[in-house]
Amino acid sequence: EAAGSSEDEFSGGELEVPEFQPRSEDRDLKDKLLRKYSGYISSLKHEFSKKKKKGKLPKEARQTLLEWWNLHYKWPYPTEADKLALAESTGLDQKQINNWFINQRKRHWKPSENMQFAVMDSLSAPFFIDD
Repeated sequence: EAAGSSEDEFSGGELEVPEFQPRSEDRDLKDKLLRKYSGYISSLKHEFSKKKKKGKLPKEARQTLLEWWNLHYKWPYPTEADKLALAESTGLDQKQINNWFINQRKRHWKPSENMQFAVMDSLSAPFFIDD
């Protein structure tokens, strides 16, 4: 028989793993821990559930934001004062207002070519000033 050969070389390296059966002491410990900390665990579950995505904004708030959007479609970038007024009238916070406008511009706004050239001119103007 060749040196070093064994059945293990042909087995593919699989090992038989016995199925895990929790012992009664483990189950008892788990039950005791659950009884002792169940109130704390449920309060944590409740706290984490509040942090989930909130979903759509209220219909009235969306309508107010859309009205502002339609009035300012050519340049839909609200000032800080506009955002404060919108937050006051909608009951949303400024982060929600900002996110709504970011998403709305990405999804529904295409600046006109004239607008794009005007923005580019205003950005590049200081670089071409003749002294």
